[in-house]
Amino acid sequence: MTETNSTSTVEVRVEFKPGILDPEAASIEKSLGLLGIPEVAHVATARVYRLQFSGVSHAEAERLAARAVDRLLANPVIHRVTISPARGG
Repeated sequence: MTETNSTSTVEVRVEFKPGILDPEAASIEKSLGLLGIPEVAHVATARVYRLQFSGVSHAEAERLAARAVDRLLANPVIHRVTISPARGG
């Protein structure tokens, strides 16, 4: 199979930058305490997008994923983004 006929999957992880309010995480942290699990010191949320590209190299898949981040998946003012090869199946 040649590289152009293969698929490349990347993971895009989008999370809030430090100092940005994360109300979902705050609610979970409070609820864990109320459920008798007060040992949790901090909760943060993140979204993970798995993008599968066909007919492109892995480098091109990462470039296209970065383009998707810029145009749709994240706001650079409040989000921190990590793009990496997809793990597992």
